[in-house]
Order: sequence, then C-alpha cells, then structure tokens
Amino acid sequence: MDTIQTEPTPDSGLRPAALRKPASALKRLTGLWRHRDFLWLWAGQTASSLGSTITREALPYTAILTLSATPLQMGLLGAAGAAPLLLFSLFVGVWVDRRRRRPIMVLADLGRALLLLSIPLAYLLGALNIVQLYVVSALVGILTVFFDTAYQAYLPALVGREQLVEGNSKLSLSGSLAEISGPPLGGLLVQLIGGPLAVLLDGVSFLISALSLGRIRATEPAPDGQATPVDAGGMPYTSMGTTLFAGLRAIQSDELLRPLAIGTAIRSFFGWFFGAIYGLYAIHTLGLSTTMVGLTIACGGLGAFFGSLLVRPLVRRLGVGPAIVVARLVEAGGFALLWLAGDLPVLAVPLLVTAQIVGDMGDSAATINQVSLRQALTPERLLGRVNAGMSMLGQGIGTLGMLAGGLLAEAIGLHATVAVAALGILVGNLWLVFTPLRRLRELPIAQVKAE
Repeated sequence: MDTIQTEPTPDSGLRPAALRKPASALKRLTGLWRHRDFLWLWAGQTASSLGSTITREALPYTAILTLSATPLQMGLLGAAGAAPLLLFSLFVGVWVDRRRRRPIMVLADLGRALLLLSIPLAYLLGALNIVQLYVVSALVGILTVFFDTAYQAYLPALVGREQLVEGNSKLSLSGSLAEISGPPLGGLLVQLIGGPLAVLLDGVSFLISALSLGRIRATEPAPDGQATPVDAGGMPYTSMGTTLFAGLRAIQSDELLRPLAIGTAIRSFFGWFFGAIYGLYAIHTLGLSTTMVGLTIACGGLGAFFGSLLVRPLVRRLGVGPAIVVARLVEAGGFALLWLAGDLPVLAVPLLVTAQIVGDMGDSAATINQVSLRQALTPERLLGRVNAGMSMLGQGIGTLGMLAGGLLAEAIGLHATVAVAALGILVGNLWLVFTPLRRLRELPIAQVKAE
C-alpha cells in the first residue's frame, strides 16, 4: 500500500524536521500526538464538526420557527440534504479512487462554506424561503458526499492502517465535543439571533477546515486508479460505468462487510425518522424549548465522548466484532428511552438526557470500530468505492427513512412514529448478533498487507 511520504527525522519518521519539538516534550507524546499532519487534519475537523452541529440545529429551527414548516416539509428538508448520498455516492466513489483525496476535501469545504453563507444573506435581504433551504441542503449534501468519501479514504494513507483505531477515535472525540457544545450553543443562538444567522458559524467553520487541510505538508501519492485503472478484480477499466458497482461487489463478497452493510441500512432507514421529526417531537409533543432541546442533545455528545474513550479498552476486553455488537445493542436501548419519554411527560427531560447519553455512547463506540474495520479490510485502490457504497447503503437509505418518517408522522402522529423507529433500530442492531462479527477479535491488518 502507498503511504504519504514525509521527511524522516531522528525523533519520528512521520514528523517534518521543521516542526521538531524538544526531546523532553516528545517523550511525553505518543502515537498520533507526534504526527504533525494528522494534528492539522484533526484541528480542521474539530472546527468543522462544531459548526456543523450548530447548523444541524439551526437549519431545522429556521424551517420550523421562521418559515412555519409542516412535518412533510421537514421530511423533505432532511431528505434534500441526504438524497445525494443515495443518488451520487457510487459515482463519487469512482471519482475519489481516481484522484488525490486532499484537494477534493479542500474544494468541498470551500463550496459548503459559500452555500451556507447564502442563508443568512438571504434572510437579511428578506428573501429566505423553504425552497432555498431545500436547494442549499441538497448542494451541501453533494459536497459532503465528496468530502466524506475522500476523507475516509485519505486517513489510512496519512496515518497507516496500524493506527486507524487511534486516528478514528481522536477524530470521533472532536465530534463528541462538538455534540456537547454545539447543540446548546445552536439552540441559544437561534433564540438570540435567529436560525439563519446561526448558520453563519458553520460557513466559517468550513473555511477553517479548508485552511487546516492546506497546512498538511505531506505529499499524497497518485492513487493506483489514476495511473493504471483497475476494477474490483484487478482488471483494467476504461470507463466509470464499468467500475461503478465495484464497491458494492466488494461489500457483498466480504463476510464481515456484508452484515455491517445490512445492519447499517436497516438502522439508518428507521434512525433517520428522527432526522425528520425530532425537533417537532421535542417541541410540540414534549413541550421543550429550543434551548432545552439543544441541552439534551448536548448530553448525547457527552455520551459520544465517553464512547470514544471506551473504544480501545472495549476492544481489548471483547475483541473488535463483539465490541461492535454490544455497542449497537446499547444504542438501541437509548432509542427506546426516546419513545418512552412521550408516555411519561413529567420525566421527559431526564429520559431524553439518558437516551442521548446511552444511545450516542453506543453509536460512537460502534462507529469507530466499524469504520476502522472497513478501512483495514479494503485495499487502497477500492477504498473510495467501498466507502461510497457503504454510505449509500447506510446514510443514503436514510434519505428514504426521512421521507417515510415525515409521511408516517402525518398519518399516525409523532409519538407512534418514534415507536416504529425505535423498533426498527432494535431489529437492525440485533441482526449483528447472528453474523461472523461476533467472532472477530482483531482488525485483519495482515490480510490487507498481503494484498
């Protein structure tokens, strides 16, 4: 596998010589703490994650409070942002496997910044409407597909496959901290300055991410697919169409990736019901303010933070596969508590807080291991397409879940729809108990090196 080259130094083979630290300081740092380029990647993602969590709260509140959106409109808004995962993931995967990944990430950040900045501008001009929110969400979603597909393919080359769990854990910590601070900050900003202006911070955060990526000094090698394009079987190809489904074929043929994909698709379909109706459920059914909703969601960030810290001890004790299965079952318990809150309005806040902590802790621990396993199993030449295929089967299917959630809430009510979602997530997670994952102890690094 090709790796990104950096200038070797006496103290580290990964750190540029211009940024050496005193030997006493280096002795206190281990692993990726000594990897300058990873730290720049991490810094950019920390800023971007914080901005994105603010927008995740501010954009729906803008639709609900500023534009008086209906449940169906909320479902359409969520689907507009998620539809690109379903429609474009496979094409993007081929694109990413043929090109260097970092320039794609930089351009995606800059594009998302400009799109999001159009929302506060339109609001100040008195021209904001629900159609603009649909369009911006869809275009930001397309660029996010490009960024996330390239990002997950870029990390193994940047840090090496032996450090994938550590790298994904640290990056997940950023997301967890953003979950803690972003939602209450987003809810507060919505109350103080309105949802459209709160989106401004996310636009700025993408600019910071682009600048941080630009600070990475390591030279990314040309991907195998650029010099000698090959398909999943190693045969040459001449067009995008002949390799479009290579990632899906690789997932289908692997006894570990296949169950992960099926479980993720089921869980995402029902889990993204909440993407369409959670704000309405919390505000209209449970009677919470936007600030209180933000605070409860922030507790989920706290759970995700603990989940990130627990990943490595959990893997050492149970093994990679069992750790994924256990964490997913914990996550399902959190969704059940969200439904229970609608039956016990007096205990709604403590139940939501507990649900967010438990559910996000399980999701964080499981996701870190799943992404690391996928990156470890997949040859470099297929990383983009496998990541894209998994995104389509997971988050892309979630697009349909958002639409279904909005329609179902219109038909049977918010509380009943939450019950359907919680049951579906439980089924998707229980599926993993009966798969070969339960026997997997370690990441199969050796198999990848043998490719």
